[in-house]
Amino acid sequence: MTYIRRTALAALAALSTLAMPGLAQAQQTVTLRLHQFLPPQAVIPAQAIIPWAKKVEAESNGRIKVQLFHAMQMGGSPPQLFDQARDGVADITWTVLGYTPGRFNKSEVFELPFMCKGGGEKCSRAFHEYVEKNAADEFRSVKLLAAHTHGPGLFHTKKPVEGLESLRGMKIRGGSRVINNMLTKLGATPVGMPVPAVTEALSKGVIDGATVPWEVAPSIKLPELVKNHTSFAIDEGMFTQTFAFVMNRAAYDKLPADLKKVIDDNAGIETAAMFGRAMDAGDKTGRDMAVKAGNNVAMLDVAETQRWRRTASTVESDWVKEMQGKNIDGAKLVSEARATIGKYAK
Repeated sequence: MTYIRRTALAALAALSTLAMPGLAQAQQTVTLRLHQFLPPQAVIPAQAIIPWAKKVEAESNGRIKVQLFHAMQMGGSPPQLFDQARDGVADITWTVLGYTPGRFNKSEVFELPFMCKGGGEKCSRAFHEYVEKNAADEFRSVKLLAAHTHGPGLFHTKKPVEGLESLRGMKIRGGSRVINNMLTKLGATPVGMPVPAVTEALSKGVIDGATVPWEVAPSIKLPELVKNHTSFAIDEGMFTQTFAFVMNRAAYDKLPADLKKVIDDNAGIETAAMFGRAMDAGDKTGRDMAVKAGNNVAMLDVAETQRWRRTASTVESDWVKEMQGKNIDGAKLVSEARATIGKYAK
């Protein structure tokens, strides 16, 4: 073998060696374990999470596989889901922020009574933008994929709620500490629990009703368990819960650049809006189911709604005062939240 030929072959071998890491990266596949607390037929899994997973898989040409674990199949409880993503127990989780009280203080402003308006999609756009601007530090331990809300919150009760007085003494499920404070101000007895526990609690008489949006009602059998549903004569929901769709930071960081882009392309305000749209569609389905069942679907008139608003208004002042004790300018955050909601609710 001539010297020139040996040199050429050596150079070719060196180039091949250099190219191998890039080739290996281009062919790399990953499996991401996604964990959440609802059954797969519920609105968010069926209309947001599963479509999101399929879209990510398609856009990665099958190099990202999303393994879905519904209804807490990986163990633990719904309040542990955020930490499961943070700690790498799961790669991606979806959860309710209010399930871990006192942890997401700045994000909590969107839970204040009569804060959100315009429905789930518009409020979700506002919430995600607000979080990125005002509460990003609360999510620094994870990769935030989307922060969103549900649509207008209402009451689902065994006995009719015809006015403020009729709520008094009822044991009502609340989904967060802010909502529980609101229920106390309204004269109800709040009972905190994650939404999957509502079905059994109603069946056993532990609670007399629940605060949830229409969209989740079918999956927890509310139209069968209660016959009264009460909403309000304004665009704002009586209450709103906030949600986060998050990814383990290390799982994201170790992805090759092209797969990071796939995740990035399926994260952010449009993903938040997609979750909100699913909530809005689910609200219509849930309400239609209650109507079809012959349930009492009522809306309090404007004057009565204003009574509820006035009674619940001290929840906001309580929250602002509490935030001051944590060196957080709650009044400023309320203004920021309302301005951002107004931007999208037009």
